[in-house]
This record gives sequence, structure tokens and C-alpha cells, in this order.
Amino acid sequence: MNILIVKLSSIGDIVHTLPALAWLRRAFPEAHISWVVERAMADLLRDNPMLDEILEVNTRAWRRQWFYPATWAEIRAALARVRQRRYDLGFDFQGLMKSGIVLWLSKAERRIGFETSALKEQASRMFLTETVAVPAEGHVIERNLALVRHVVGGDVPQPAYEFPIAISERDRRTVEERLEALAIGDFALLNPGGGWAAKRWAPERYGAIADFLWERYGWVSLVPFGPGEAVLAQAVARAARWGKAIPFPCTLKQLAALADRARLFLGGDTGPLHLAAARGTPIVALYGPTSARRNGPFHPDDQVVERTPASGHRYYSRRERDVGTLDIPVGDVIAAIERRLARAPERAARVKPCRITEPSSNP
Repeated sequence: MNILIVKLSSIGDIVHTLPALAWLRRAFPEAHISWVVERAMADLLRDNPMLDEILEVNTRAWRRQWFYPATWAEIRAALARVRQRRYDLGFDFQGLMKSGIVLWLSKAERRIGFETSALKEQASRMFLTETVAVPAEGHVIERNLALVRHVVGGDVPQPAYEFPIAISERDRRTVEERLEALAIGDFALLNPGGGWAAKRWAPERYGAIADFLWERYGWVSLVPFGPGEAVLAQAVARAARWGKAIPFPCTLKQLAALADRARLFLGGDTGPLHLAAARGTPIVALYGPTSARRNGPFHPDDQVVERTPASGHRYYSRRERDVGTLDIPVGDVIAAIERRLARAPERAARVKPCRITEPSSNP
């Protein structure tokens, strides 16, 4: 059997699809499973033992450069790779026109996706042969698992949420060596980033939390960042009076290795938070324009501090942006941190992060 997963982006969305991959692999251990993903996100899936093939596309660049002959040559090559195999099952876990088109072009015999009302772009229904009813208020992980249940039947095998992510020995070693060079023992992760301004908590407030964690627990706060986020991380560092908020550039896999060691993760609704949740890190999450019930942390001990936008309107599209930034008092976050840390020993009962590493001979 050949199975195709279409989930192009983003980091959090890919993380939330990993339990569906794990269930498919356990239900069809001999199947060939491929995943179509945006090139910028492909590293998160690299070396995954539950995947046989990663099919990279670059739709973002293609849309910007559609008039170049080289772009069309690249599109044809990507389509040829998708069509190399005849797929028995195809899943659109994204619900967009572009993901639906990719699935349709794959010529998968069964093309399965969400019911029309649950699609982000309802016109993508035309590319599906089967649709599945999903809970209107359910977590996105449960919605993804519903597509697999439609084919497999029965209940999700325990543990309920399994997140296969392969972290190389090189990445683990790099993280450990950098922590040793900075003489860092216990630490928290503070993540000020977010795709939309309305999701972000002010750097000055993260700085205040870094001061609290140092004064109360003696923990350094690392501020991980990727491309384009250095200025934001440095703003948090400047806001911390004790100088214990340290910008920490890292890749996604290195962030996962950091999350395995962190005593706490604090951040808004963005990819690093979802990656930390997959690793079982104790979390305090800051939510506003998006709903934590739909895509927040799922461990029962994790804490969510939520401020509904003044408009009362939740949204999940970059085309809709609330005015201003996330407005949550520092005191509310400190109280949530203390509640979460009081429960920290009971860690990740429902999460199996799959601590997979590559062979040391292939760093």
C-alpha cells in the first residue's frame, strides 16, 4: 500500500499531524508513506523512521516567481516526483486550495479530507473523494486523527499522542556543548516570536519573567530564535535587569533537543510552543486571537493564560490581524508559572515524544 500525506506547513501544523503519521505507520507497517511539505519546513521531517519519503515543494517561492521559466521547470519536476508512485490513500490535513490541488494531482485513488465546513478554504472540497466529520471545537490533533480513524477504524493506540521526530547526535551534542560553554544548568525557554503581532507578548514582559525565574528559581532563561528573529530575542535580553535572558540561535531540531532539557517553556501560539508540547516540556502558553482549545498545549497540567480579542473574534488566517499585541499582565503569567511548576513532576502522561536519534556514525 502507498499512502500520501499532504501537510505543507507551518511548524505547528506539521507537529500536530505527527500523531496521525504514527497511527498510520502502526496500522500499515509495510506501507510506503510519503509526505508533501514546503521546503522550508522539511527539516522537521528529515530522517523520520516512520516516513519513507519526503516530497518537497516550494509554493511560496513559486507564487512570487511564477513568470520565470525556471519556476515552471521546478514545478514540473516536483509534480513528477509526486506522481512517481500510485497512491492508494491520500490525506489532505491542511484544507487549503493548494493542498487540495497537490493531492488531486497525485492521482491518489482515495483522497480524504475534512468535511466542507471544517476546511480552511471550502472550495478545496472539489479535490476530495471522501470527507470526514470532525469535532467543531476539538483540538486540531483530534481532527487529524479523525481522518486516520475513517480508514483504520477503532481507537487511537496508546499512548494517544505520539510525535516521531528524529534528532541527530550532532544536534544534541551541539546543544550540550553550547550549554556547557555558557555554564548553564537548569534553564527555561522564553519564546517571544509569533507569526502575527497580535500573538506576541511584549519583550519587556518576557524580560520581567526572566528576572522572576532567576530570582525565584535561579534559572537562566534562553531565548531561542531562528532566521529573522534576532532583534526580538535581543530585545528580551535587554529588558532583563539581571542579564539572565540569553539569545540562543538554533535550528528546529536543536530547539527540540533544548526542549527535552528545559524546566519550562513560555510562549504564544507559534511553532516552537507546539514543538515543546510534543517533547513533553512543562508549558505556560499565552493565547489571544487563536483558541487554545483548538491548538493549545494538551497536557492536562500545562497552563494557558488567555485574553480574548476585544472584537471577540477568533481567527486562523494571516489575512486577519487584530490591532495591537497580546495584552496579559505579568502577574497573571507568574501565577500560571507557579501553578505549572507545582505539577511538573507529573510530566507528559499523554505524550510520547519518540526520542529518536540518528546513528552516531552518521552525525
